Amino acid sequence: MTPTAPSPEELAAIVAAVEMCWPRPAPAPAPAAESPPAWRFSGRWWAQPLALRRERPWAAGRPR
Repeated sequence: MTPTAPSPEELAAIVAAVEMCWPRPAPAPAPAAESPPAWRFSGRWWAQPLALRRERPWAAGRPR
């Protein structure tokens, strides 16, 4: 058996099969959006729980 060149139809089928099976590189992931720093809202009055923010009549003038 001697090797012969494939016919144009066979060559097209081989190329199509290789194209289907050949791994393609994955697209680069989108850069993640940076979140604001955690300290941005620390120490603000609304950062405390509601129960701590309530004004108490017996605690007037007392520092929190």
